[in-house]
Amino acid sequence: MNNIPLRQPAEWDRHSAVWSAWPSAADLWLENLEPARAEVAALFKAIADDGRGEPLKIVANGAEAVTSARVALAGANAEIIDGMFGDIWFRDIAPIFVKTGGKLAAACFKFNGWGGKYVLEGDDQVAAFVAERSRVPAIFNDWVLEGGSIDVDGQGTALTTRQCLLNENRNPALSQADIEMRLKSGLGIEKLIWLGDGLANDHTDGHIDNIARFVAPGVVVCMEPFGTDDPNKDALNAIIADLKAARDVHGKKLEVMTVPSPGLIENEDGEAMPVSSMNFYIGNTAVVVPLYGAKSDDAAVAAIAKLFPGRRTVGLPANHVISGGGSFHCITQQQPA
Repeated sequence: MNNIPLRQPAEWDRHSAVWSAWPSAADLWLENLEPARAEVAALFKAIADDGRGEPLKIVANGAEAVTSARVALAGANAEIIDGMFGDIWFRDIAPIFVKTGGKLAAACFKFNGWGGKYVLEGDDQVAAFVAERSRVPAIFNDWVLEGGSIDVDGQGTALTTRQCLLNENRNPALSQADIEMRLKSGLGIEKLIWLGDGLANDHTDGHIDNIARFVAPGVVVCMEPFGTDDPNKDALNAIIADLKAARDVHGKKLEVMTVPSPGLIENEDGEAMPVSSMNFYIGNTAVVVPLYGAKSDDAAVAAIAKLFPGRRTVGLPANHVISGGGSFHCITQQQPA
């Protein structure tokens, strides 16, 4: 199968399901466990959209978590699957689904806990588990890659950051050219647009799904700084400039749209949190945008809604989910139809 050209579909293409996980580890989530469960339940119900959206494949770790998920998601077109994982970040630990010869396959990559920072039992087995439960062939790639570190237009162009993909804590023996070659063979990426740094205090080392996303072929959206104290002001301005100078696989300049960032949102220790309006999930019928109680929340949702006129755009709280280090896009992985 590896000799057949592969292509990762765009997220706005139709999905047969979405894979995610139920917050299960009380020792990780502590007092945020139940509030985080409420937030992800709201996300899942918005994606399912009363049967109009895609079916939910939700993995829960252990009997208590399985029961909790079944109660919370009753009537939401959700299959609750008892399975082992460390934490819920399925964008990074589940496989990336690809099309090969018109058929679906699961591209499985190595996972090392975001460069060794958060190595949790079971996370490195999720990709194979999901591939098996999806009943599609698995393609195993012998290098580290997280799904949130790339974003594709479905036509051969992708976005990423040097901070993540060239970080020595992932694949120290691979050069930029090596990574580009492997992305071409493994996901069908023919043109890789390299950005610089991601958000401050982002333990993923600059995942692209926190800073810039394709919303249509040749069209990207990113964030503009909000407020004089925006901790990512310089990085966001650099991203805008780099995207405006970039060209896609067809040699065309990108159309660059912007939405306001959440600005400065601090945790209980007074540190800037890696909150992002870009961490939205594009479902079959709904686009779900994380909200953090920022003054710019409403404006961000309205701006994103204009980019998806064929879908309803929903803004939902993610204050407790972000306490775990990510948001809505980070916990979802779509299975293309």
